[in-house]
Amino acid sequence: MDDTTPRTPAGSGTATGPLAGFTVGVTAARRADELTALLRRRGAAVLHAPALRIVPLADDSELLGATKELIGNAPDTVVATTAIGFRGWIEAADGWGVGEDLLDRLRGARLLARGPKVKGAIRAAGLTEEWSPDSESLAEVLDRLLTEGVAGRRIALQLHGEPLPGFVETLREGGADVVVVPVYRWMPPEDLAPLDRLVDAVLARSLDAVSFTSAPAAASLLSRAAERGLLPELLDALRGEALAVCVGPVTALPLQAHGIETVQPERFRLGPLVQLLCQELPARARTLPLAGHRVEIRGHAVLVDEDLRPVPPAGMALLRALARRPGWVVARAELLRALPGAGRDEHAVETAMARLRSALGAPKLIQTVVKRGYRLALDPAADAKYADA
Repeated sequence: MDDTTPRTPAGSGTATGPLAGFTVGVTAARRADELTALLRRRGAAVLHAPALRIVPLADDSELLGATKELIGNAPDTVVATTAIGFRGWIEAADGWGVGEDLLDRLRGARLLARGPKVKGAIRAAGLTEEWSPDSESLAEVLDRLLTEGVAGRRIALQLHGEPLPGFVETLREGGADVVVVPVYRWMPPEDLAPLDRLVDAVLARSLDAVSFTSAPAAASLLSRAAERGLLPELLDALRGEALAVCVGPVTALPLQAHGIETVQPERFRLGPLVQLLCQELPARARTLPLAGHRVEIRGHAVLVDEDLRPVPPAGMALLRALARRPGWVVARAELLRALPGAGRDEHAVETAMARLRSALGAPKLIQTVVKRGYRLALDPAADAKYADA
């Protein structure tokens, strides 16, 4: 069983969570297992394709160079942005034999922590922060620095894998000497095959959502599609069927620059991101009253009276074509065009339709109209509503 195999077999009973029947792409490298587990716990099928790899701290010459620069020329202020990044920096310095020298410099500087987790990492290192914003917002940190005045100040900014748009530039324009500390730099993945599979899945409309937990991951996905000559098609899919969900506004920037609408949780954490998907994806599903049943069309499965029924891709293509005009007859020729790679043989429609009916477990949901085509068996009370639509 691979990562995209639905977890519930046809006819197995009640759906197992709010994301049952949906498939979500995960681009994260760090904490991917945690995000995948959260999604699967709520019923989703997951396609994991790390868009990045993390440069090991011990091998990172840029981090070593920035550390030695700060030891040689102490900063006035240090801005710590993430707990794991700050801890990793201290641990890397210890490994290089300059840990105590770095801590000495940090003790003599003003330490600003972005949030409570970062404060905990600072204190665990035997240091004390001077201030931390209640909002956990770097914008508030920047406002405070600018209000106090940064001209002539030497400011160290601990990054965590992604740049902070405008932050460094604004400080430098204000006259600050800014030293960027690039903890956990990102590089393209060594094995591009999983990322290519994710791109192909988006293009095939077999993903309901793609999740992003860092701006570099979003940029990497777009870059890989461009390398393959598939960027326009990928953008079309992300503007349409596949929901782009980002952990926060900074992560969303590369996507929004291409006109892709994104959704983000109010709190920039994995848990709220998954909860947002639990709200957004079911809300996007099509629900119809058919032949006395409540039918909800999800990504790779259909809920028939709360019974999750996984459906093959060809069957889902037919069902979506019928659902665009519920209750109306759809000709075989039109259904044939909806089938991926079906060619010109209308017998392919009959074969796929038979499999669709079997997968749904309720053959009367779809009616055959002799010599014309097929239609969904819309309940009489709903006929007028959809006839006027």
